[in-house]
Amino acid sequence: MTMPETAAEQATHERPPAPLRTETFREARPTIIGPDTPEPPFPILLSGPVQKGFGRGGKDLGCPTANLPDESLPPMSTVTQTGVYYGWARVSPHNAEGKKVLSDVDSVVLPMVMSLGYNPFYHNQQLTAEIHIMHDFGSDFYGHAMDAIVLGYIRPELDYTSREGLIEDIETDKRVALKSLARPDYESYKNDPHFML
Repeated sequence: MTMPETAAEQATHERPPAPLRTETFREARPTIIGPDTPEPPFPILLSGPVQKGFGRGGKDLGCPTANLPDESLPPMSTVTQTGVYYGWARVSPHNAEGKKVLSDVDSVVLPMVMSLGYNPFYHNQQLTAEIHIMHDFGSDFYGHAMDAIVLGYIRPELDYTSREGLIEDIETDKRVALKSLARPDYESYKNDPHFML
């Protein structure tokens, strides 16, 4: 059986177009995904300062994202394919200058969904890792250190004929992530030493 190319391998040559999302795909989506215990290559640990992205997540899609720098991606991009993933993330309450900016409520370990890919709907040319932390933050946190643990794969990267279809799938991704993370062996990663800043 041929294994799918990793995201890093895809970056070395011209990528085939992402498949279009279909109604059949939407209707067949499970509400919980993955085994009851994370299996290799998970967990995958990521860390880096939050960088400004394209600004589309919050403004265009109602789903603000925190982007990790390129040098943070190899632990993930060398072992996984492009697509949507789930796990936990924590943003440091302190900015790059060491000043506490985020409240204690904003700097706990929180559930997240992550897109690793090229965002075909927007025709990106560069691989990006965009993490949406499922929490309403009191302020932005560009430059803050962020740690994440990726625990599972939700779905492949898809292209869309409409922004509404993309938004609908993002909302489904969030629900699937929350239900999948509620299992005990996934929930236990909230207390992983990776988050002990």
